[in-house]
Parts: sequence; structure tokens; C-alpha cells
Amino acid sequence: MHVKDPSRVAWLSQTTLSVDETKETVSALRERFPQLIDPPSDDICYATQNRQAAVKQIAGDCDRADRRRLHELLELRPLVEVALDAGARAAYLVDDASAIDSAWLDGAATVGVSSGASVPEDLVDGVLACLADKGFGDVEEIEAVKERMVFALPRELRQAVNGDS
Repeated sequence: MHVKDPSRVAWLSQTTLSVDETKETVSALRERFPQLIDPPSDDICYATQNRQAAVKQIAGDCDRADRRRLHELLELRPLVEVALDAGARAAYLVDDASAIDSAWLDGAATVGVSSGASVPEDLVDGVLACLADKGFGDVEEIEAVKERMVFALPRELRQAVNGDS
């Protein structure tokens, strides 16, 4: 690829990409374009970073790592890759508890479960209940990064909740 003015090359990333993979890509770009311009802020969303950190923390202890998928397919693949890169022996994407293949659990002593930031709690609960039915009922929650982010409801929803018009 020919770049007319290498001093005007900038990088941006999808907010749900793997933090490690993004660093590798930016490093390769910086080798080719030493004056590479960084984005004005960190583009990887905090929730994605936190979940990747948690997966890294538990992956080495897991015989299997499961991941629920809803509409955020782009976020999911990186977490599977993060789990495998961090030492999980296997990692799978599942839409919900019905997608768990019992054969995946053969010989497993520990199963790690992670979910995307916008995955509904009932899907996570369903996966945990399914795993409990299969003998993996002892659950330990890992919080690699304390999440302190709080989002206010939009004004219209606050008004509806409070009965204001």
C-alpha cells in the first residue's frame, strides 16, 4: 500500500477488539509509520478491557472456558482468543445454556464463564444453572477490575420511572 503522506497516518480501533491484539497491530503500524497518530483517547471500551482482564486471570486454571453470545459477535471472538492465549485448554462460544455440549466438559475440573457487557443476566444465570446440573455448581466470582462506572438513565426513562410528565 502506498501512502502519500506517512506523517498523516492515524489509527483507530473497534471498541470491542482484544486489547493485546490491538497493541500488536499498532506496534506493527508504528514500525511502518513512525509518526503514527494515536486516537485522542483509548478506544477499547472499559467493559471489554475488564472482561478480558478477568478472562486472563482465570484462563490458566480452567479446563474449559465458555462464552455466551448475543448480538455482539465482534466482542466474543476476542475473549475466546484471550482465554486460549492465557492458557485455557479450550474455549467455546455459546448463545445460551442449550448450546453447551456435555462432551466439552469430559475430564474438566474447572470451567470458566465470561459474558459480554450487554449480555442479559438471565442468559448468564441459565449457563451457570446448566453447569451446576452437570456437576459444576461451586461458583467463584472473579472481579479482575473493580467497575465503578455508573450510567444515568435518559431523562425520558427517569420521568417515566418517577411518574413525571
